Amino acid sequence: MRARLPERLELARVVDYFGPDHGFNGRFILQGPCGSELHVSSRDGDETGWEQVSVSTVRNRSPNWPEMCFVKDLFWDEEERVMQLHPPMSEYVKNDRYCLHLWKPKYAAIPAPPSRLVGIVGMGPEETYLRVKAFTDDLMQRCAEVRSI
Repeated sequence: MRARLPERLELARVVDYFGPDHGFNGRFILQGPCGSELHVSSRDGDETGWEQVSVSTVRNRSPNWPEMCFVKDLFWDEEERVMQLHPPMSEYVKNDRYCLHLWKPKYAAIPAPPSRLVGIVGMGPEETYLRVKAFTDDLMQRCAEVRSI
């Protein structure tokens, strides 16, 4: 987790949840980037070895990707790798239907697949769109040629 709690997060702290000024352990209510109120609970991992943040909204829906990124950046630096887990169904804990969690082990690095498995490194969305469109146009042209035979 960050070296220090950001001021905007400290201002959103629900006092006496874990006690005032209790570092990264606490409960926070703040406005998210998409307009929804976010309820966030966090633990610094000193007791378990896992830094953990839980995020839920008050709109009967799970937090979306921009909201989870927003919360991740409040608690961790942008270059830290943090994960969401999809455990086996037999290990699910379902206390809150719409709550998502971010996890980071304190004493180990999170492995990651090569970036090339996600997409073409260095290619932005516009170039990706143009390449896919060119491929699709070519494929449609070939199909039209085959149909005309």
